[in-house]
Amino acid sequence: MSSEAARRIVVTGATGNVGTSVVRLLSEDPEVGSVLGLARRMPDWSPPKTDWAAVDLASVQADLATMFEGADAVIHLAWAFQPTHDPATTWRTNVLGGIRVFEAVAAAKVPTLVHASSVGAYSPGPKEHAVDESWPTHGWPDAAYCREKAYLERTLDTFDRAHPRVRVVRMRPAFLFKRESASEQRRIFGGRFLPGPLARPELLPFLPDIPGLRVQALHTDDAASAYQLAVKSDVRGAFNLAAEPPVDAGLLGQMLGARPVRLPRTAARSAIAAAWGLHLLPPRGGAAY
Repeated sequence: MSSEAARRIVVTGATGNVGTSVVRLLSEDPEVGSVLGLARRMPDWSPPKTDWAAVDLASVQADLATMFEGADAVIHLAWAFQPTHDPATTWRTNVLGGIRVFEAVAAAKVPTLVHASSVGAYSPGPKEHAVDESWPTHGWPDAAYCREKAYLERTLDTFDRAHPRVRVVRMRPAFLFKRESASEQRRIFGGRFLPGPLARPELLPFLPDIPGLRVQALHTDDAASAYQLAVKSDVRGAFNLAAEPPVDAGLLGQMLGARPVRLPRTAARSAIAAAWGLHLLPPRGGAAY
């Protein structure tokens, strides 16, 4: 491995919500000598010590092993959230692309792999308390995102056994948000038919309060700090990334000045399923509650 002052880090998905925060932190880190950001499209952004390469992980032509040569760590963040109605397409990018990243890490003899898994990889858990990293990661069968994250967890189980010299870190973050990615996240959760002006808090007279629906959230920059620490620390295994308190309708109502209105869970699920079936809503809603 190269000296600490000249660490070379490769980041896939480097222009996304998490990737931009990770690249910025690494480019400012005196212990990092260079960063190679991989993305489907070349950005205009030019942070210090950073080079870019256009790569489509769904393509079998991508020569990832060559790009990983000499790297001290690969941070795998790349993920396609859409099209949710075409799971074969997201599978090619997320699962097959992820496997190509893992194989290239082994071929290039990269000593550290930090993989962006998700709390979405977890099997359904209890509603009354949180679960730790030992909870099963078999996902939620109805949601492609959860299936794909869970599949890569199983792939990494095999990778760990086959390549014990590679230090593998699995990050399992909750929902990640930052102001700079607001428009991208609105499209992911609200769909392309939701105009930006309608998402303003002052236009929300009430919020649906669905029994049992609570999520955890984290600022993207805080998650990026965890990825930076994972590269620089001698740790391995899985780590949950989340912040307190859990977010529910009551907390959102306080933040946005909107009144929570209780809706039956069955009615909410039916409405979300209908909207998803009509291609009006990108995410499939069952896994959350």
